[in-house]
Formats: sequence, structure tokens, C-alpha cells
Amino acid sequence: MGNRIPEELIEKIQRTSDIVDVVSEYVQLKKQGRNYFGLCPFHGEKSPSFSVSADKQIFHCFGCGAGGNVFSFLMQHEGYAFIEAAQHLADKANIEMPSLTPVDQVQQSVSKDAEKMIEAHELLKKFYHHLLVNTKEGQQALDYLLNRGFTKEIIDTFEIGYALDSWDFISKFLVKRGFDGSMMEEAGLLVKKNNSDEYFDRFRNRIMFPIADHHGMTIAFSGRVLGDEKPKYLNSPETKIFNKSKLLYNFHRARVHIRKNQQAILFEGFADVISSTRSGVQNAIATMGTSLTDEQAKIIRRNVSEIIICYDSDSAGIEATVRASKILKDAGCRIKVAMIPDGLDPDDYIKKFGSEKFKNDVIGASVSLMTFKMSYYRRGKNLQNEGERLQYIENVILELSKLESAVEKEIFLKQISREFDLSMEVLKDQLHQKEQQIKPQKASPQKSIDQQHRKRAPIQSKRLLPAFHTAERMLIGHMLRSKDFAEKVLERLGLQFNIEEHKAIVTYLYGFYEEGNEENVSSFLSRLPSPELQHIVSNIAMITLNTEVSEQELSDYIKQVLNHQKMLMIKEKEAEKNEAERNKQFKEAAQIAMEIIQLNQALKS
Repeated sequence: MGNRIPEELIEKIQRTSDIVDVVSEYVQLKKQGRNYFGLCPFHGEKSPSFSVSADKQIFHCFGCGAGGNVFSFLMQHEGYAFIEAAQHLADKANIEMPSLTPVDQVQQSVSKDAEKMIEAHELLKKFYHHLLVNTKEGQQALDYLLNRGFTKEIIDTFEIGYALDSWDFISKFLVKRGFDGSMMEEAGLLVKKNNSDEYFDRFRNRIMFPIADHHGMTIAFSGRVLGDEKPKYLNSPETKIFNKSKLLYNFHRARVHIRKNQQAILFEGFADVISSTRSGVQNAIATMGTSLTDEQAKIIRRNVSEIIICYDSDSAGIEATVRASKILKDAGCRIKVAMIPDGLDPDDYIKKFGSEKFKNDVIGASVSLMTFKMSYYRRGKNLQNEGERLQYIENVILELSKLESAVEKEIFLKQISREFDLSMEVLKDQLHQKEQQIKPQKASPQKSIDQQHRKRAPIQSKRLLPAFHTAERMLIGHMLRSKDFAEKVLERLGLQFNIEEHKAIVTYLYGFYEEGNEENVSSFLSRLPSPELQHIVSNIAMITLNTEVSEQELSDYIKQVLNHQKMLMIKEKEAEKNEAERNKQFKEAAQIAMEIIQLNQALKS
């Protein structure tokens, strides 16, 4: 059936899957009035702000803004794709669904060749794992892992395997099962012999670590030698299904823990991720043996705002931390750094000191980015030397000038003041000069990813919204409850909503009703293309509204929405008038002034 599940089957699954029952498996809910409340599973909180509506079959957290229907909940909590969430609910309700293979879960845009490549990787992952845990050929590799502290549970969780010490076993294995040798070479699994049509295995006599995409599909491998041969790790080449710069190792497993903890731990390699997971650190991800990229930083920021960088503590690791912190900061992340002593990497530290010490004394004791940078600028400097001391203070003050928090600035200035016996007045004056120097850069029109993210974030009602904004929310709230009301809004307002997200929502809602659907918030949520829009709708759907809407109330809402557009037009006209007056174009300025008067009169009518 490919990626398409018939609409009638989706509706049947939705009707038979009560959201209260499903959510109750993960969250302890308590009924209060018509809704159920509990602690949000997507962010840490002490007071329940997570609400589930049995009537509307939706959920919404008033703390973090998460919201949606029963499918959305499973997708956000378990990291499922939509098909996986539907399959899970269908199984619980004993609803038969056509068989979905791993390839079916890959996006439809993926080519047939790519599907075949993924299928081969999935097959080999299972075969390599079987060889490691169930055969005498894999016993040496299994003993090696167990002696290095790997448990059978970790081996199963990460589906670690073993590649036989053979030049052509996998080549024959794949060809026998109908895979084209040339395509498998392109997939990075085989290597072509020189001037020949024959192929040999890329991975031989190695412990195999599968690499999955963000949906959990195997797309590459990393093979580690058992002895001292080189290279120590042999990785799959980049292919049409494997792009290292856009992938984070273990992301598909860690996503749920990242959202629950509201924090991600970033490592340099997959060995550190596996070791940290063994230690109980479940929200661990890693780059694929390369420096962090802008694409990877954006993926992280879309899922969480705070990240702890835990790289090696040697010179290369420290430099990599500095580079990664800049990329993450530009993406809008809040950054902390886990500092490992003695030049160790995370894997070595855990082996030497144990899991608890790693969790408490490394991850738990992570420091602010500014504290890390102060330590970084000290490296190799003799602070007894006046020139090097001045250079250090200059570097630190430059970094402080980039901070937003006045409290942080005060704390670190006092630290420098005490250490070097300098007055706070002098340091503040120096800081002020630096701030003035970088001020033009801060006023840059280019928005950070964080600013864009905030624009897309769910609209919270913790602050007093402008009248037009509230009016739009009330209109959408009534439109969700009444098809007739939506038709009235369509006739009188159409798509003239001011908030872009609201405009998108009503566009989908008009289409939803046009298709003949009745009022059903939960079904409508399944039609929305992004979690951001789902969160906004679930928030609006939770608003308590009057059952009946008078003609006067409807007119008032529409007037507020249209008046805002007139006010924006007046501001534009005033700017045009001022510009005309500056250019001594007085006739044109007078004409614009008349237009402003007419717009102001229209506002009052």
C-alpha cells in the first residue's frame, strides 16, 4: 500500500482509539471538570499543565505548547512516523492493516534505488547481529565486546553485529537475494574489483555498528577491527541515502528522551553515545566523525533549546567544542559544556571511573559556555606575565559583551575583579566600550534560527495579546466548532487573517469542510502538515467559548481583524508622508495626508 493509508482506515483507527486511554498509558491523569490533567511528558514540570479533552479527542500542554491528537501524541512521545503510530493503534484495536515493510516507512520521494539500498542495509543489519550473538564465528567478537564492558542488552539495543572474515560472502549473499551488485557498490556495501565485473565485501572481520537515519532506518555501517589493523574504524562512504552532514547518530532513539528532559547531550562519536547510554544517559547523540554542521544544529534546535557538549578533553576536542558552540549558538541553542579531566574521552572516563561518576561529575556538573570559554582562553597562558594577562582579560570581556544576561555579566566581571585585583568601574567601562563596538552587528537584520523558531512557536496566552490577535483566535475557535460559522467567516473575511499561522490554519479548515467533513478537531489535526500548526489549533480548541455567537460578536471580531490591517496601512502612509516632506514634495505629502485622514475615518466607522 506504499505510504498511503486510506482516509476511512485512519478515521476508523481514530474512532476506536480513545485519547484518554492512550495517554493514560504514559501519563497519570486526573479528571477536573470536562478534561483530564497531568504532568507533561514532553517537558519537566511540577504543576500539571498537560490537558486531555475526551470530547475533542485532543491534548494540549499550556506550559510547552505541545498539542495534537492521538497520532500526534504517539509521534511526539515515541518518535514514531505517522505510519508507525497508526500501526501501533491498529494493533491495539485489532484492526487489520496491510503489511508495512521498513521500506514502506521511507518517504515516498525516495527513489526505488534508494529503497533497495535501505532494504539491503536492513537485511545485513539483522544478519550481522545474528552472526555476533548466535554463531561460533561471531564468538570472538562477542567476547571482545563483553570484555570491554558491553552488555547483551546494549548489544541488542544498538543491534551491533559482526562481519565474517571473508572477501565475498556478503557479495554472494546479496546477489543471491536479488540485489544488483552495481547498486550495492553504489550503496557502499561492496567494492568493485579492478577491471572486473566482480565485487568483494567492503566490511570483513569487523564488529559492525549500524547507522540509522532519523526515522530509524539503517543507511550505513561503521566497522571496528578486532586487532590492531588500520583503519581502526571503517565507515560506509557517503551515498544517496547516507549524508553525514545531515545526520545525528542515535537521534531516532534519543528524541523522546531529549524532549522529555528538555536537553540533549552531544558527543563526537557513536562509541561515546553507546557508553553514555550504558551509563543511563539516554538523551545522547553524536556527529558522524565530522565537525558539527549548520544542518545538524538546526535539527537539534527544532527539538530542544538546551544542549550539553561533551567532547574529548584533549586539544583537538577543546577546539572542536569551541567551533560547535558557535554553530549551536547561532542556531539559537542554550549551551553548557561537560568538562572531562585528564585528557580523556567520554568512553575512557566511564571505563576508568564508572557510570555514576560520569553522570554526576561530568554531565551533572556541566558548566556554562562562558565558564568554559574562560578556561579555554587560559590555555597555554602565563597569567603572571602582564601582556598575556591583559590579552586574557581582553578576550573574556569581548565574550561578555556578547552575552544577553546582565546578571551573567556582573558575575563574571566580579570574578575577574577579585582574581586580578581590578576595580569593577574599570571593567564595566571596558565592557561598555566593547558593547558599543559590536552594537552594529547586533542590529543586523538577519534573524537567528532562534528568532525564527520563536515566531513559529505555539502562541501562549500567558501575556496579554493584541485585540486583533485575540479576535483571530476566537474566530478560529468558533470555526472549529461550527461549519456554518466557518462559512460566514469565509464569506466576510476569507483569508484576511493577520497572523501567518492563522491564515494557514483557516486555509486548511476551509478545505476540510469543503471536502464534506463534519466538525471534528481531532480529524482536522491529522490534515495539518506541521506540529507547529497542530500545537496552535490544540491550544485554541481548549478555549472555553459560548455555544451561540451573536451577529454583533461576529462583526466585532471581524472588525478587529480588518482594523489592524488599516492601522498597518496608516503607519505605512505616515512613513511615506514623512519621506515626501523630507524630499520637499509637499503636494504629494498633502495628498498622502488626505489618505491618512480617510483611513482614520474608516477605522471609526
